[in-house]
Amino acid sequence: MEENTGLDLDKIKRQFLEEFRTGKSTFGKDGALGPLLKHFLEAALDAEMDLHLSAEQRAQGNRRNGKVSKQVRTSDGVIEIESSRDRSAGFEPQIIKKRETVLAENLEPRILSMYGLGMSLRDISAHLKELYDMDISHDTLATLTEKIVPQVKEWQSRPLEALYCIVWLDAMHYKVRQEGRVVSRAVYNILGIDRHGHKELLGVYVSESEGAAFWLSVLTDLQQRGVKDMLIACIDNLKGFDEAIATVFPQAEVQSCIVHQIRNSLKYVAHKDQKEFIRDLKLVYRAETKELAELRLLELEEKWGKKYPKVLESWQRNWDRLSTYFKYAGPIRHLIYTTNTIEGYHRQVRKVTKTKGAFPSDMALLKLIYLSHQHISKKWVMPLSNWSQTAQQLSIWFGDRMQLDLR
Repeated sequence: MEENTGLDLDKIKRQFLEEFRTGKSTFGKDGALGPLLKHFLEAALDAEMDLHLSAEQRAQGNRRNGKVSKQVRTSDGVIEIESSRDRSAGFEPQIIKKRETVLAENLEPRILSMYGLGMSLRDISAHLKELYDMDISHDTLATLTEKIVPQVKEWQSRPLEALYCIVWLDAMHYKVRQEGRVVSRAVYNILGIDRHGHKELLGVYVSESEGAAFWLSVLTDLQQRGVKDMLIACIDNLKGFDEAIATVFPQAEVQSCIVHQIRNSLKYVAHKDQKEFIRDLKLVYRAETKELAELRLLELEEKWGKKYPKVLESWQRNWDRLSTYFKYAGPIRHLIYTTNTIEGYHRQVRKVTKTKGAFPSDMALLKLIYLSHQHISKKWVMPLSNWSQTAQQLSIWFGDRMQLDLR
């Protein structure tokens, strides 16, 4: 092989191992794998030329006409290659096109990665100029990001698992430009835990506002994509939300977020009373049992009911949905009593989107959220901690609806 390529493969192996250990670039001009990449590209270009110079071309007098050198920038450095020319100048190589100086397969994923990390197209252009000494216009970059639209749509309609043990449903809010004005958009996110304990973003939906009616359409879409059952649905305190869930997944237990309820309560409690009120309220939602929590809630009403009747009325009215978590042991209780799990995901997304003002379109908003999710979800490869214990408890509570894989 070394006689055919002119490469000292033993030397390349030794250099590669050294560069790999020290973290140096392996594909650049002086890297160990640079000669291999150069040889591969030149061989491919020669093969393309052979195909171009068909019998018909040769009969017309077209022949090879020497070689031309060009520098090609890769994500790891610059290599110099030689490409054959033909007399008629009709050869159009495909692996590295004429006037192409950056390998697209290296560049494109990097641009999308930078965009998904929240960099503006202007910043990406400046970064590419510094890194590759290459000018790429704003319009070119925008066109490149448009290539992921079919990928986003395919992801939105992908099939889902039949069962999700715990599902969190919540919305984020953004501004989008529409017909010369700035309007609000609600981005509906559904985050689920499958029966193996793995986290998955089931869907992202954009609507003009958050409401139970739209949530009903979201839940119907999940059902049409294959979801047959969810054991516990964790939601905020949006009016009519639990009824929407019951319409599509009638067996699902609903847990309203305690933290949302507390925040809403404190809006109507005078500042001077808030510290004492929250101290008394903790005795309710941190109680060991539902019975004890209900006793503490009565005591809370006796003490504060006359001063803040609407607040206590809200706790009593929503108590059935607020108190679902009391029936479960620690691991499940900790997972479901708030929507903190999905709010944690929202915080990570906002780190990417916070530099944006108003998005130019709904799809621009959706693209960025999708790409940021691709980065965030790379950490979701392992099941939740203590999932085996949690799964066994769920199988006891839900019986045949939660079948354990004991193979």
